[in-house]
Amino acid sequence: MSQLLYEGKAKKVFATDDPNILRVEYKDDATAFNGAKKAVFPGKGKLNNAICSKLFDVLKAKGIPTHFVERLSETEQRVKAVEIIPIEVVVRNVVAGSLSKRLGIEEGTPMDRSSIIEFYYKNDELGDPLINDDHAKMIHIATDAEMADIRKQAQAINSVLTTLFDGVGITLVDFKLEFGKLKSNGDIVLADEISPDTCRLWDKETHEKLDMCVRRNIADLPETYEKLLSRLGDI
Repeated sequence: MSQLLYEGKAKKVFATDDPNILRVEYKDDATAFNGAKKAVFPGKGKLNNAICSKLFDVLKAKGIPTHFVERLSETEQRVKAVEIIPIEVVVRNVVAGSLSKRLGIEEGTPMDRSSIIEFYYKNDELGDPLINDDHAKMIHIATDAEMADIRKQAQAINSVLTTLFDGVGITLVDFKLEFGKLKSNGDIVLADEISPDTCRLWDKETHEKLDMCVRRNIADLPETYEKLLSRLGDI
């Protein structure tokens, strides 16, 4: 049996015979608001794995460096081993969620620029505070050059994904990214996942929410994820 290295809110990570390769297993658990809200939805792990694998394949085809290697099974992926940089990168294309509350701007307001990129220090005890490049350098979690690299990659990922979702009638409102340094050579690559757990997705015409709808006390999460996967079926 593979050694369990880490268990998070939505995934388990296992060692393999190759120290530079890991196996990720998606769980049926759903969390929101930094884990304050939790639920279990049978089939969610399978759906997240299918959606995430599809999106990583698209990014790979566009030359975006990621930790993703391949989809192994309905709930599993093979990925490259990375040392996660403790920064959550949030890319915002439309005002929503915490940005709306923080600045007093109505949710759904379009940006008067292409996008906004925010950085949050991954620290549960501190509540994942908002930081900037200077803070990251001060607490020794990333250098100026690394932050510039992360920002450049986030912008490239946003360009690919906004075009992809727009093509199936979906607005990519905002989404969270995590990056890591490959254990093999130290290169910074996209890691973790891109899924409706980490994205805010709205139907362009109806504004129907196609993401982790437990945020809004809606219980039909698997049905929503099935609908999203179906929309992405032809990409």
